[in-house]
Amino acid sequence: MGRWEPNARERLELAALELFRERGYDGTTVAEIAERAGLTKRSFFRHFADKRELLFSGQEQLTRLIADTIAGAPASATPLEAITAALMALDPVFDDERRPLARERQAIIVDNLELRERELLKSTVLTTAMAEALRERGDSEPVANLAAEFGGLALHIAFTRWVEPDAKQDYAKLAQQAVDELRATAAELG
Repeated sequence: MGRWEPNARERLELAALELFRERGYDGTTVAEIAERAGLTKRSFFRHFADKRELLFSGQEQLTRLIADTIAGAPASATPLEAITAALMALDPVFDDERRPLARERQAIIVDNLELRERELLKSTVLTTAMAEALRERGDSEPVANLAAEFGGLALHIAFTRWVEPDAKQDYAKLAQQAVDELRATAAELG
């Protein structure tokens, strides 16, 4: 298959997950991923900077969705209400169809230090985007930063629960539970 074939990006992602499962992340090369996907190595690099980025594609879309949702929240919304709305906006992204692949992806990341570091960077980017969107709404720096950290933690909790092997609840329910738990915990801090 040539690079002009449809779904090259998705084919590369699926081929990578298969190979990572079979050979491990470190035991898989870009050339092997491209070959498994029926593409050339050159085609691979048209879509991804390196094999690590296969596991983190879509970050820009998540970041944009979060920032846009916060920006579009009603003016009367509190910072935490805007953050909660942004977390709920991710529900269509984290649907049941994607859950098995997300579980595989997460298992690969957990087993590799370099990928865990990249995951932390992704989390920082998302939290920074939340804080910037809140500041643009007029929230002060400390309020925006604290609300964004809250949002980042709630997202992490919800996503971690969503990819657990026996998880069946929708992401939105898990996100709302995480928000509620964190609010209750913050109230206990007094």
